Amino acid sequence: MYVLVCPCIADPSLRARGITSEGDRAAFTRALERCREFGVEPVLLPCPETLYLGRDREPGPFHPRLDTAEFRALLDRLEAGVRKGIQRRGEAPLCIVGVDSSPCCGVGGHHFETIEGTPSRRPGRGVFLSRFPEIRAVEVKDFARYRVYLAGPLFSEAERVFNRTVRDLLEAHLFRVYLPQEAAEAPGREPDADRSIYTGHVAALRDTDVVVAVCDGPDADSGTAWEMGYASALGVPVIALRTDSRRFSAERRLNLMLERSARLLTAPGMLPAALRSPFCEPET
Repeated sequence: MYVLVCPCIADPSLRARGITSEGDRAAFTRALERCREFGVEPVLLPCPETLYLGRDREPGPFHPRLDTAEFRALLDRLEAGVRKGIQRRGEAPLCIVGVDSSPCCGVGGHHFETIEGTPSRRPGRGVFLSRFPEIRAVEVKDFARYRVYLAGPLFSEAERVFNRTVRDLLEAHLFRVYLPQEAAEAPGREPDADRSIYTGHVAALRDTDVVVAVCDGPDADSGTAWEMGYASALGVPVIALRTDSRRFSAERRLNLMLERSARLLTAPGMLPAALRSPFCEPET
């Protein structure tokens, strides 16, 4: 399994001068970590802008500086080379990992021209990635968000089995899942293990990209509700998974505070797309 990766993700010096933030660098690093963790080979694409304008360049949009016959001819050659590489491998890549707003490698939008001194961002892929419409494209910051904290009740065998089923689904989509019940079920539990479990869960919540919270039952499990609230206070996105047909009230599926602070899904199969799995087409 492999993904096509915009080369500046591996070498940020390929980007235009002064545009790479610390947040960008962290996302680039995390995206490559995800590849290593799941045995996915990152295959670097060529950088059309660097080849055409050089490394040391000012940032700018596609038009007018790249809107030339020479640049289009370069894109033709680069596209042909990428397609030959795919053909040699004998299988299509899982996806392309692109960089937001790049004139060439943007995914959901790209800087096309400057209007009254301000770059104008158009929706859709940059001019290079748009040449591969048949291959899914994932923005690098979405690809880098792959650490999931799976909260939920864990007091019955049925609950633990369901949690493991959700965990297995997410791991199949290349998400690293922290499952609290695995710590709670650890053998040889010492009298002070509760404090260790608590501090471990809190540390995991502070080091996660998203919380998925199983909220089945007449009301959400109290520990799960605490984890949802703590994550929300940290600014971590929360997805509430409720397959239970019962309603908290005539107007709501969950307690008001939980429902308003989370995105509500009703089936595990909805999770991969909501989490922007590289196996799924982006949600529109």
